[in-house]
Amino acid sequence: MDWGTGQVSVRNMRKTIGFAVVLALAVPATASAITADVARTCDAAVAKAFPPKQIGNPAAGSTKGSAKEQRDYFNKSVANNGKVDDPPADMPKDSKASK
Repeated sequence: MDWGTGQVSVRNMRKTIGFAVVLALAVPATASAITADVARTCDAAVAKAFPPKQIGNPAAGSTKGSAKEQRDYFNKSVANNGKVDDPPADMPKDSKASK
């Protein structure tokens, strides 16, 4: 039987596409969602580090830092499970030595 080149290549292409689809579905997703507690903790840390110009008006902006700096601070907090060790870059460090 002569199947011809066209039929064989279509079969191989279908098998290859099917195999690719099976592999794509079998690969587990690596992204994970953060918990609500971590999000609340990080949001509170951002609010403390970047106080608003006008309380109750998020459109008024922040007295310190830009929106990008706030996002970076929040993402750093999320990466550390809600624990932020250092203040953002434009916050002044306390010059008094603690005893």
